[in-house]
Amino acid sequence: MGKMSQLSLHQPLKFFSFTLAIASCLNFINSDAAMAQVQNSRILTVTGNGIEKIATSLTNVQLGVEVSGKDATIVQQEVAQRSSQLVDFLRSRNVNQLKTTGIQLQPNYDYSDRQRRLVGYIGRNMVSFQIKTEDIGSLIDEAVNQGATRINGVSFTASEPAIAIAQKEALRLATQDAQQQAEAVLNALNFSAKEIVGIQINGAAPPQPRIMRSQTARNADIAESPIVGGEQEVRASVTLEIQY
Repeated sequence: MGKMSQLSLHQPLKFFSFTLAIASCLNFINSDAAMAQVQNSRILTVTGNGIEKIATSLTNVQLGVEVSGKDATIVQQEVAQRSSQLVDFLRSRNVNQLKTTGIQLQPNYDYSDRQRRLVGYIGRNMVSFQIKTEDIGSLIDEAVNQGATRINGVSFTASEPAIAIAQKEALRLATQDAQQQAEAVLNALNFSAKEIVGIQINGAAPPQPRIMRSQTARNADIAESPIVGGEQEVRASVTLEIQY
């Protein structure tokens, strides 16, 4: 009986020691796996920027007729007559995207002597269109001769195919910039890039047109000197996630 009691006493201890040994091995294995996972999940996130400049070739114009007078009916009739003449002229020049952008008839008040006094009416009819920049100087000069009295805006833009090409180039430059930044950082820290695990294109939006300030046509003096559209900037950014 004593030997059997002694044997049964040591069996649980051996089993417990065996369990501890297995648990220690599992913890060691899990620790190595966790360490490997941490090393494999080291990610560098970097954003690159790209800018591509393109020449503008098209001009968007908003101009029209402004007439003032004492009688509203007469003012409106004169605006209509001049506007019709102006639109016929623009159509004869084959401008693109011709459309009416605003028609107004409003009272004109004199506020002198701290009183408001009606002195007449102001009528406007504005149109917008697009034309090649190389033709805009002479066209505006002729438009003034055809009845245009106001220029509300002139802006310059590149053609859609040129913008599409520039967007792709800006994205390529942004990607190169991100890669070069990552390479500089990793080299400084004695790391090496393994693979790109994530790519995010943050945008390559079409550029905003270059805008000239509004002015009255009779004071514009636009036709006296050539109009140069200049350049537009197409910007893009790309974010890379690089494992190292």
